[in-house]
Amino acid sequence: MSGTERLVDAHHHLWDLDHRPQPWLDEPGLETIRRTFGVDDLRSAATRPIAGRGLASTVVVQCVTSVPETRELLALADTEPLIGAVVGWVDLTSPSVADVLDELLAGPGGRYLRSLRHLVQGETDPGWLQQPAVERGLRAAGERGLAYDALIRSHQFDQAVELADRFPELPLVLDHAGKPPIAEGDLGDWERQVRSLAARPQVRCKVSGLVTEADPHRWTIDDIRPVWDVLLSAFGPDRLMFGSDWPVCVLAGGWNRWAAAVEELLDGCSATETSAVLSDTATAFYRLNPLP
Repeated sequence: MSGTERLVDAHHHLWDLDHRPQPWLDEPGLETIRRTFGVDDLRSAATRPIAGRGLASTVVVQCVTSVPETRELLALADTEPLIGAVVGWVDLTSPSVADVLDELLAGPGGRYLRSLRHLVQGETDPGWLQQPAVERGLRAAGERGLAYDALIRSHQFDQAVELADRFPELPLVLDHAGKPPIAEGDLGDWERQVRSLAARPQVRCKVSGLVTEADPHRWTIDDIRPVWDVLLSAFGPDRLMFGSDWPVCVLAGGWNRWAAAVEELLDGCSATETSAVLSDTATAFYRLNPLP
């Protein structure tokens, strides 16, 4: 399998509830995924190829605000060939953020740390990303060659746009397409916001997490297609990357059902465009190693 023929899952999670609790899983409606999920579970779930490509590499993303979790994910990446990169968490507001990053990068699996993420979607401060302490942390991340995964909701796009403008050299990726309100059916505001962010050339976007923004039990490809059409128009295929958001996507049919939907959405794209979405964008953004 060459680098241009592989499938990269640019966004998934792992958790072991016997080792590290996930308090967010206590929310109602999450009973189906309130158990441990490991790499072997992902292998068992992700069996459907997309455009003839089988899963070859993944990016594992933090779940909780915990530096020890990030250490664990990095150590796992050091021994698990499927994982090509880690999106970790550090306290960006901490005065010692640079020292923490240096410790993580020098530790086991530190070479797999490629990006950071904070759960901005849960912050009430409408200017959280512009706090001086946060900007100091982001500057420290950029100086160490790291990117930033932006997890925001529709009312927080202004923060992400300002972040992109203030840090033009910091690679950014919009997680879950900014969580468009698919279930509500009115995408107008989201479309305007996402096009504004897409006008910043250093920003990429993950085609992920959409099925849980729709009705997770009754969604169809017709619910997802309007979002896809906006993303394809705003970013172009060379700035989009496929992500499963597994095992959260289990709530809405699972990895293979989402893979089938993505293949249908890609119908009409050229081979080069398909390769960008399924592999090349994520490979470049997260600096994934090519397969032998």
